[in-house]
Amino acid sequence: MAQDPSLRAVGWARSLPISSGVKTARDWTREHLAKLGWERTAPDLMDSVVLTVSELVTNAHIHARSDAQLILTWDEECLHVTVHDASPQVPEPRHAGEGATGGRGMLLIDALADEWQTYRCPRGKDVTACFQPPPPTRDDGS
Repeated sequence: MAQDPSLRAVGWARSLPISSGVKTARDWTREHLAKLGWERTAPDLMDSVVLTVSELVTNAHIHARSDAQLILTWDEECLHVTVHDASPQVPEPRHAGEGATGGRGMLLIDALADEWQTYRCPRGKDVTACFQPPPPTRDDGS
């Protein structure tokens, strides 16, 4: 059977003022990933996505001193997690000293996501991380 070449996607977006807190972003993300069935089919990946959301929204609130716009887009191959903030400063992985209490967020995202990129926008930037779920397991006894 030939696959339909048209893109099929579903997405959700949420504005997160600095006052909303990062827990709101994590809970909202977990709720939408549950709609995709990832609690059952990819729980570890779901945890990686939620941790990435937490890091990106924290960066927007703390480092960019900005509200964050969180966008989740699922195109049946990849979950794109995008956080927009008002700062033009592009995040970069950096080496945090042994006693440092921060500075590891982008290194963590680099380890968790299949890939991530930053896009400069006229009013800030978007940071997008892509997550590809594992292929479905066959349950035919073989």
